[in-house]
Amino acid sequence: MSDPKGFLKTKRQSSKYRPVYERVADYREVNIAREDEETNLQSSRCMNCGTPFCHWACPVGNYIPEWNNLVFERNWQKAYVILEAANNFPEITGRLCPALCESSCVLGINDDPVTIRENELGIIEYAFKKGLVRPKKPAMRTGKKIAVIGSGPAGLAASSQLNKAGHKVVVFEKGDKIGGLLRYGIPDFKLEKHIIDRRIDLMKKEGIEFIVKFNAGVDISAEKILKEFDAVCLAIGSGVPRDLKIDGRGASGVHFAMDYLIQSNKRVSGEINPNTKLIDAKGKKVVVIGGGDTGSDCVGVANRQGAASVTQIELMSKPAEYRTEDYPWPMYPAILKTSSSHEEGASRLWQVSTKRFIAENGRVNRIECVKVEFEQVAKNVPAIIKEIPSSNFEIEADLVILAMGFIHPEHRGLLEALSTEYDGRGNVKTNEHFMTSVKKVFAAGDAHRGQSLVIWAMSEARRAAHNIDCFLMGKSDLPEF
Repeated sequence: MSDPKGFLKTKRQSSKYRPVYERVADYREVNIAREDEETNLQSSRCMNCGTPFCHWACPVGNYIPEWNNLVFERNWQKAYVILEAANNFPEITGRLCPALCESSCVLGINDDPVTIRENELGIIEYAFKKGLVRPKKPAMRTGKKIAVIGSGPAGLAASSQLNKAGHKVVVFEKGDKIGGLLRYGIPDFKLEKHIIDRRIDLMKKEGIEFIVKFNAGVDISAEKILKEFDAVCLAIGSGVPRDLKIDGRGASGVHFAMDYLIQSNKRVSGEINPNTKLIDAKGKKVVVIGGGDTGSDCVGVANRQGAASVTQIELMSKPAEYRTEDYPWPMYPAILKTSSSHEEGASRLWQVSTKRFIAENGRVNRIECVKVEFEQVAKNVPAIIKEIPSSNFEIEADLVILAMGFIHPEHRGLLEALSTEYDGRGNVKTNEHFMTSVKKVFAAGDAHRGQSLVIWAMSEARRAAHNIDCFLMGKSDLPEF
């Protein structure tokens, strides 16, 4: 450790956002890029712990103390080499990851944790700026050919790893462009799409083939895929949204979050079909049902579209603002998250259940809700949700966005054609080697794990790639975790 007292001299300084009045007028990234000197200073706070719990908490096992120390020593090039050894796309996780590592930072026991995520972003953007990030073609090819279905974070990470092993990788994407959830599910104010394009250009130069507007299982049969490829990796995500089947659900003006976000992203990029019926919040009273990150993204989009008001409602209780004894260090705590979108304007309500949508002339006009409470009948048993008598109320709503998560991957099409087995939640079932019930077909990411984080999708993809390589070659030099 270059400065053993760095954490005593320097306080945590997180990245700043652009002013609200400025950022709601566009879809550019809300964060202000941090200067290299600030990243260097913040890296000095890392204590280089004997047991780095940050490394333990990171799903891809980032070598966090090592690259923090190198940044402090201004050895940015080596810091980048160590960073990319565990993380295929730090420019993406540095913007989107909830930083599980920071919740496990030892310094966080009695002080503010190290700005690990922002330091990670500082390293990779420095590397791009200085031309350190260059395509790396494998020294030799194995002659094996692998199909990766889906180009979200899991598909991209798996293809990157498998290409490093020397296999020929073909990525199939049914969307118009590569990126999956990253391109169409994440608003530009969190992840501008030139960041994805920059990485995809590198991957193409490394020898990975991308095929878009191609629905595997429809445009090419499952049988033909199995015949033409030595292995298949399913990285199709968890695309079936959780619905709210209550009275009035069929009213116009009630939409799934992904339908809203995908259309918004296509409008921003100029990909929208001119005949598309727009889901537009301009001048409307918007209600977002669901208190998670997707709901927050919808709040940000609605504000940028000029909504008259935005209300976000959540069934669960309002989280604590600080770590509680239910989530002791180094666990990731369930605490209140106030995103940049919330800061731009939104009312937030907790412990609210939606009873029915009320329509006028076929279009949603308001929502009937009821307050709920939770009764804990026994320890380690889920609490029972009970409606509070006489607590019914209504919320005016011209546009309702359902952001309640996803239940499992789409079964129709490719999965049905392959006859893959599912687990109890409807996700693709695999063995400990990530192989499905169909020989040489593997699965990773949300399709296998269920709805989760980008960093977990990448972690699963890296592990699946190791196992695919072992399956094809008998052994693998790819990292297992």
